[in-house]
Amino acid sequence: MLYFAYGSNMSRHLMGLRCPGAVSCGPATREGYEFFINTSGHGSIRPAPGRRVHGVVWRLAARHVAALNNYEGIDTGLYRRLMASVRTGDGMRSALVYVTNDTGKGRPHSAYMPLVIAAARDWAFPDAYISELSRIAPMRWRGARRADTGELK
Repeated sequence: MLYFAYGSNMSRHLMGLRCPGAVSCGPATREGYEFFINTSGHGSIRPAPGRRVHGVVWRLAARHVAALNNYEGIDTGLYRRLMASVRTGDGMRSALVYVTNDTGKGRPHSAYMPLVIAAARDWAFPDAYISELSRIAPMRWRGARRADTGELK
């Protein structure tokens, strides 16, 4: 099964911990949607005409889907699963997507957006999209520089 990750699950490292053996298929986009933070501080996507969400498609085994169902709180109602069309380098594909049931706008947990932004940079997403993500980040993380290289985080 293909899975479209748009938040912290874009991270190669975190997906390696959560779903060992999952295979990355590369970047993808979801047209007509936007990334947002809900009232409980979790990332999700919601319809937004003219917008685009960048993410990563992963190939999952059944055990990975079970692990993600648990991580995303399917049993508690935090997120729900749906199948959605995403654009990959190979064209349109159907992929599993987790979306929150809480569609109100909120503020992210302090460490969340730096993970998302780092993953977006790792996958070489467009600068304009990374800037959009950065505007969501708490002020103390904006423009922060890495101590080891001096480059923007």
